[in-house]
Amino acid sequence: MIQLTIITPDQKVFEGEVEEATFPGANGSFQVLKNHAALVSALAKGTVSYTTKEGKKAHVIDGGVVEVNDNNVVLLAEKVIG
Repeated sequence: MIQLTIITPDQKVFEGEVEEATFPGANGSFQVLKNHAALVSALAKGTVSYTTKEGKKAHVIDGGVVEVNDNNVVLLAEKVIG
């Protein structure tokens, strides 16, 4: 499992374990799975989706930055639209 945290300047939108997460990268979407290589990436406006034990969830963000390191994923979103 991956520990995912989604944060905006105003609030913590989500924190928990996920099986996978998909992000709207500046050059196209990409997926992060367990034991993914470390990376930092700029994100475009688009949909962030992830799968928890309860099922698939999604949020629309207005850009941001994601950091992946040692099965910890932190998304700093400028704004969560939905």
